[in-house]
Amino acid sequence: MTKIIEMGTISSRGQISIPSDIRKEMKLKEGTRVLFLLSDDSLLVKKVNAESFDEITRPLKDAAKKAGLKESDVPEIIERYRSKK
Repeated sequence: MTKIIEMGTISSRGQISIPSDIRKEMKLKEGTRVLFLLSDDSLLVKKVNAESFDEITRPLKDAAKKAGLKESDVPEIIERYRSKK
């Protein structure tokens, strides 16, 4: 794959435009899913196809099922976590 280095700017709404050369190289189109991974001061953005997204989230879904969590439990868990910070 070609190395492309580009700069972007974050908008007031927290949005970033992916430069056109990178979109073309990665074949990113409207609706393409991406994964954000934050590690220290580095942010990785990875293109995710439908199959790999399922693979990524499967362990989380299995753990939630094993713990007896339902989707309706999520807002309360998030609120408890936020109140601890």
